Amino acid sequence: MSSGWGAKDHKNYSNPPSSGAKRPRSDFGNKVIVVLGAQWGDEGKGKVVDLLATESDLICRCQGGNNAGHTVVVEGKEYDFHLLPSGIINQKAISLIGNGVVIHLPGLFEEGDKNEKKGLKDWQKRLIISDRAHIVFDFHQKVDGLQEVERQEQDGKNIGTTKKGIGPTYSSKAARTGLRVCDLLADFKDFSSRFKQLAQQHQSMFPSLEVDIDGQLKKLKEYAERIRPMVRDGVYFMYEAIHGPPKKILVEGANAALLDIDFGTYPFVTSSNCTVGGVCTGLGIPPLNIGEVYGVVKAYTTRVGIGAFPTEQNNDVGELLQTRGHEVGVTTGRKRRCGWLDLVILRYANMINGFTALALTKLDILDVMDEIKVGIAYKLNGKRIPYFPANQEVLQRLEVDYETLPGWKSDTTAARKWDDLPPKAQNYIRFVENHIGVPIKWVGVGKSRESMIQMF
Repeated sequence: MSSGWGAKDHKNYSNPPSSGAKRPRSDFGNKVIVVLGAQWGDEGKGKVVDLLATESDLICRCQGGNNAGHTVVVEGKEYDFHLLPSGIINQKAISLIGNGVVIHLPGLFEEGDKNEKKGLKDWQKRLIISDRAHIVFDFHQKVDGLQEVERQEQDGKNIGTTKKGIGPTYSSKAARTGLRVCDLLADFKDFSSRFKQLAQQHQSMFPSLEVDIDGQLKKLKEYAERIRPMVRDGVYFMYEAIHGPPKKILVEGANAALLDIDFGTYPFVTSSNCTVGGVCTGLGIPPLNIGEVYGVVKAYTTRVGIGAFPTEQNNDVGELLQTRGHEVGVTTGRKRRCGWLDLVILRYANMINGFTALALTKLDILDVMDEIKVGIAYKLNGKRIPYFPANQEVLQRLEVDYETLPGWKSDTTAARKWDDLPPKAQNYIRFVENHIGVPIKWVGVGKSRESMIQMF
């Protein structure tokens, strides 16, 4: 594969050919593989990424921050990742934190150190950080907590954020008062005065907010030197990766479709685009270079925090799924709400993302069920609707039409290929596949790498 753009092309670009001469056709370059959550997060994206990362040369994060939580089990060791791409485990690959990610520097190093103790080696040598990524400051995290308290007092309910400062940082970014990695590494005097202004702005909005400005700046100056060797111009870095020699490039989505700031169950969503569009804006790459888009789906549905959840089961079924699936948030430690698989949200996620294949995870959690229900349609005022409603109140009023399938009542955790699965489990998989219209490429029946059955 040619590099697509060399010195000769630069010459042609600045001195275009005379009219009538044919411009050289540019090579489209490497395509990226994207892994995205198709529900409300916690679908097991980390496992799919880990599987693909073993063969990848470059693994990227494009949005979110350390509000994400991915658990990966390798050789019996459990690694937790929040800000680092979970592909950082692959020692032969480079990991990139793109411009769409918001970075809490103390959190980044804390996470690296924690995983280092479990056996992660030399992660700092394999990590690249985009100079355009915005920085999460400690006061953003405090404000996140204060806003949640305020919402609780005013409305009697909060959003249920992770209190990691993600929303307030994206707010600073949208208000054009945020500070980026490139600012931290440039003139520190200028950075300091802008930091003071930003802190004071937040203090004027939240009078109880205390910020040790000098103490924070001292720490930030230290972090600047620690990250300096890792920082690159992210756009140029990605351009070179795409148009250089053949490479396997993997993009690891954080959060999920139903938490997307535009397409999720607003306002109970995250603050970034966690659908496929966020890959282009969060890394600075063209849509042309997006290849396979894999959606990750749990064999049932879970959600953390409040917000609409049409197939939720506040009963023994929900409790059984919660207990058997160990449904506790990696980032928050909160119990997840549980319910039956909802095919309406999966079709909706597919409308937005255009999945080329799916990974169906945690099938083994359903092993003990006598019968399994699947939400196949929504009814509003007694009539089926073909779309996923935007409004929360409408979502709360919906009725769900279910299809009931027989359970397989046998242990699937030892299955390693399609034929090892009981026929009724195979039927369940085919049913999901046919209703969404997307092939299922992997089926997960346990925590380890080996528990992902590859179908094609």
